Amino acid sequence: MALHFSYRHLYYFWVVAKAGGMSRAAEQLGMAVQTISTQVRELEQSLGCALLKPAGRGVALTEAGVTAMHQAEQIFALGESLPDVVRAAADSAGIRLAVGIPDGLPKLAVHRLLAPVLQEPDLRLLCHDGEFESLLGELALHKLDLVISDRPPPNNPSLRLYGHPLGSSPVAWYAATALADRLGVPVRRPGRGVGRGMRAAAAQDRRDAEALHAALASGELPVLLPTGHGALRARLDHWLERQGLRPRVAGEFEDSALLKTFGAGGMGVFPAASLVEEDLVRRYDVRRVAPCDGVEEQFFAITPQKKVEHRLVRRLTGLPARA
Repeated sequence: MALHFSYRHLYYFWVVAKAGGMSRAAEQLGMAVQTISTQVRELEQSLGCALLKPAGRGVALTEAGVTAMHQAEQIFALGESLPDVVRAAADSAGIRLAVGIPDGLPKLAVHRLLAPVLQEPDLRLLCHDGEFESLLGELALHKLDLVISDRPPPNNPSLRLYGHPLGSSPVAWYAATALADRLGVPVRRPGRGVGRGMRAAAAQDRRDAEALHAALASGELPVLLPTGHGALRARLDHWLERQGLRPRVAGEFEDSALLKTFGAGGMGVFPAASLVEEDLVRRYDVRRVAPCDGVEEQFFAITPQKKVEHRLVRRLTGLPARA
């Protein structure tokens, strides 16, 4: 790809924009003002538009300059991280996979979704958790290989992120064993039902749903909910509205692990993806209380480019291996 300007021109523009003036930038760089001014002017000529405009004794960004500054910030942030990234790659054997995980995403589900690559020989898995928007920023700067999320990426042309559906799972309500006993929820044995067994299970689901509805409507049973940071909360609010329920909310949790921990402690009934029911019941000593009909948790792998190059990401997203 041929460029009509050098990154030196872009760097001087970046310093001037951050300093707010040619003179201050020249002082920081130990260079003559005329030299800095010439470099910035050559960049503007190459791009065909003005990037800076006079503002008092300094300069301010034009609209085009704001866009150029945004790109420059990303470029030089990548440049600053280059030594650390290269050293880490040189010092570590095996294949590296850096994954971003939003706070509200169920960690048991993440483990299940990553299962296709966990047996990779010499895998070096780096998991970073945080807020969804922050993780997308890290991904756009190529500090992460992918973000696993409960929603597709926003439609933002400047980020150029792509969502790959990984599947979905029905959501059900769970509670600590003692709380489930108080509601009269029977212990269910694992296994696949067929014929009469499936009809009996469906009938039991209806009875459980009616018992849950009555307990929530009376205020007898408190409920724990995820915060609005995750996509699941809006679906749960809609479900409660359809049921005509305004339950007593005992807690709201941004972190999914905290939600399950307090739920397992008996603080209230809580929602979780049925995908991880077996692990959930075993690890937290909880019991499925009732289905949450019509509510599903969706999962996506978000990548910074449409044509995925990382072979483990391709495996996770179900894309064919590259020749």
